[in-house]
Amino acid sequence: MLLRDDLERSNHDLEHAYEELETTNEELETTNEELQSTNEELETMNEELQSTNDELQLINDVLRLRGEELDTTTAFAASTLRSLGSAVVVVNVELQVYVWGPGAEDLWGLRADEATGRPFADLDIGLPVADIVPLLERTLAGRPPRIETVIEATNRRGRPVRMQLECLVLRDEEGNRRGVIMVMNEAVRQE
Repeated sequence: MLLRDDLERSNHDLEHAYEELETTNEELETTNEELQSTNEELETMNEELQSTNDELQLINDVLRLRGEELDTTTAFAASTLRSLGSAVVVVNVELQVYVWGPGAEDLWGLRADEATGRPFADLDIGLPVADIVPLLERTLAGRPPRIETVIEATNRRGRPVRMQLECLVLRDEEGNRRGVIMVMNEAVRQE
């Protein structure tokens, strides 16, 4: 009888252990399924990230090419302005300096990075800007679209100079006014 009780108790313990093992096995299967689902989600995310990375790389390549094209265009424009031998200044519709050419640097002693973006009227140089601003406003308004005049000024060396000033309307591809181009050359003095 004692042996039978021990056997029943052992069988009962064995059944209980088997049930716990089955429960643990089911939990492991559930965990494995969840891990597999998470792994699939991570693979999908990785594919999406790779696609996004490829798109960003393409955009980066396009931006690099555009940057190179802009550098080439900027160098060409600077070379053109330098070759003209004139002091060229371009202001936008708010009369802020947009381009300050090398000739303007040489003549007025103000570097392009010091002039660009500043209101033309605020420039403290030997050029009578207060007299020129109304000419710029009239040119921008198209009354007339081109103005030529001679002005008295003082160059960066403190020497008086007579400047032939030409103002022209700057237009975009659609014909909209975008600013004024000023071309300044030293005028020949009439004796």
